[in-house]
Amino acid sequence: WYSPTEHSLWSLRNGMLKHLVRVRAIAIAITSSLKISSQLPIPSTFTLAFSLSSSAMAATDDSLRKSLADKHAAVEAQGNAVRALKAAGAPKTEIDAAIETLNALKLEKTSIERSLIGGSDTREAFRQAVVNTLERRLFYIPSFKIYRGVAGLFDYGPPGCAVKSNVLSFWRQHFVLEENMLEVDCPCVTPEVVLKASGHVDKFTDLMVKDEKTGTCYRADHLLKDFCNEKLQRDLALSSDKVSELKHVLATLDDLSAEELGAKIKEYEIVAPETKNALSDPYPFNLMFQTSIGPSGLSPGFMRPETAQGIFVNFRDLYYYNGNKLPFAAAQIGQAFRNEISPRQGLLRVREFTLAEIEHFVDPQDKSHPKYAEVADLEFLMFPRELQMSGQSAKRIPLRDAVSKGIVNNETLGYFIGRVYLFLTRLGIDKERLRFRQHLANEMAHYAADCWDAEIECSYGWIECVGIADRSAYDLRAHTDKSGVPLVAQEKFSEPKEVEKLVITPVKKELGLAFKGNQRMVVEALEAMPEKEALDMKAALESKGEVEFQVCTLGKNVTIKKTMVTIQKEIKKEHQRVFTPSVIEPSFGIGRIIYCLFEHTFYTRPSKAGDEQLNVFRFPPLVAPIKCTVFPLVQNQKYEEVAKLISKSLTAAGISHKIDTTGTSIGKRYARTDELGVPFAITVDSTSSATIRERDSKDQVRVDVEKAAIVVKEVTEGHRTWEDVWSTLPHHSSTSADD
Repeated sequence: WYSPTEHSLWSLRNGMLKHLVRVRAIAIAITSSLKISSQLPIPSTFTLAFSLSSSAMAATDDSLRKSLADKHAAVEAQGNAVRALKAAGAPKTEIDAAIETLNALKLEKTSIERSLIGGSDTREAFRQAVVNTLERRLFYIPSFKIYRGVAGLFDYGPPGCAVKSNVLSFWRQHFVLEENMLEVDCPCVTPEVVLKASGHVDKFTDLMVKDEKTGTCYRADHLLKDFCNEKLQRDLALSSDKVSELKHVLATLDDLSAEELGAKIKEYEIVAPETKNALSDPYPFNLMFQTSIGPSGLSPGFMRPETAQGIFVNFRDLYYYNGNKLPFAAAQIGQAFRNEISPRQGLLRVREFTLAEIEHFVDPQDKSHPKYAEVADLEFLMFPRELQMSGQSAKRIPLRDAVSKGIVNNETLGYFIGRVYLFLTRLGIDKERLRFRQHLANEMAHYAADCWDAEIECSYGWIECVGIADRSAYDLRAHTDKSGVPLVAQEKFSEPKEVEKLVITPVKKELGLAFKGNQRMVVEALEAMPEKEALDMKAALESKGEVEFQVCTLGKNVTIKKTMVTIQKEIKKEHQRVFTPSVIEPSFGIGRIIYCLFEHTFYTRPSKAGDEQLNVFRFPPLVAPIKCTVFPLVQNQKYEEVAKLISKSLTAAGISHKIDTTGTSIGKRYARTDELGVPFAITVDSTSSATIRERDSKDQVRVDVEKAAIVVKEVTEGHRTWEDVWSTLPHHSSTSADD
């Protein structure tokens, strides 16, 4: 199971653990002072030092920088005092005492410097321990490894596939089944016209810079972000003003234009990381993979950058399938593709990934939700834009208060925020390292009513894993304009209503003379105008006699004259209201969620002998790749037959498991399965009964052979808790079980 090379890595890692004992002491002290607690004791230096929230770490960092400045001043003052004593010819004992004080101050200064740098080193060491374990146990590995791989592409191995499958299965249960959503599955290859209408062809870009000599490409904002983080973590001489400046750059990074980003890169003299060559000015690069559909090459297309557009273009059919009723939601799980400029951070930034997206269609005049009360009393970390703008940290806010005070725009958006919180925490995400951050005004698209990101903290910082946005009616209107097919809903009135309605009447004769074969597209575009745009056109026609008008289906502007259209308000009796629904969109990056789950559930604990640290993933049974293992205690024909009988029972019960009849010691077999995150182990040590061991507590209970599979099924499916099993079944203890 472990090669000599891997044993060498373990020795190196254990040496690093000893080096980090001081960091652990600091972490424990801070944890105590901040009253941060954990549900499970984690005896790992890596995990303890890393488990502090970033706000606590930031506060500690600021405090340490202030202490360092004070200590630097004290060292300088004491140095001056020593020099003064020497110049004055003071007694040797007095000079020696002053020098001893100076040396003590220098040691304290050095200790603070190490503490400042140590936080970054600890995160790196923790991340490397997690990634090494994940790759060695084949959770995931770089794709095409024997050909040196391709950046941003990864293969999931057997345990990784099982975790991913379990996460997606729970996503379907939690959202699709519980909310009666309509699930669809659309092609990955998308015609250009669809993504032209959605805005991806023109606007789905990142800013890129090139090494001016080698041509190597880099994402401009990543270089600036790395520079700022490196300075903050490593440059101990930074003034408080410079620290504030760099933190402000990081906070506003997403809002910088190409010109502003280029100016910052020049101001900070940022160069290509590998060659130190000068960089080009930033310029936009479209992230979509382009292809052609069919052999002629005349039908351009793209690999979809998201799954949502497949749902939008099918709205009319889905609305009909749902009985022409709103609200309803459609969902899709599928692959998406983005040609990242410089992929990094493992599963967090890749070129092919799995998305799970929901489009909840709702009447824009009524965004209440019938099940909102079920989540309204939840309380969790929220980071509204007001807190961000004032430099404060995320705070615990009851969801009910956030919605009632207008922090969250509407009930439906609030409902999905609550449901996302429950989904992530039930998977095993630490609720203390999960926050919901509201988009700043300059981050949101002009059409969006409100947007929130579920961000999970890991060793890379706060990572956006779920986006929850009220996209208004933009998407359906964009596809209506481009396709000419009305993607609308109707509300039928019990009694006719008199309403003032804006009537747009194109004069087809005049339009035909002016636009000939394009007349139909101009007419459809005029009739589809929103009310505000139509009133603006009416005013312009009355004052100027003509106006420029964009026709999306033609891809150009045309001149509309006063004789070509009449726009006026009329009182009409209507039997129904026709409107374009708004869309609430929760979008889940499955790979990002899974990676954060790996980090949040990973810890190490000492072996029985205390000579090495053993890795453990504390996956909840819900997502564990294997629910149970079955071990004969020793190689014995009778025990092996019983183990096979239990294995058949587990298979019949639908419980994923692994049977191990090798002669390896039981302690080593436990350690191997703990490292895979297997929550339960059944050990056969007689022909009539067996023990069931729980992974994290290492507690064992004794159960009859024929009941073993039933107990495991009840616990893994959530019908019983381990505490209940522990309180009702006989306990088993073995002094040698974990040797």
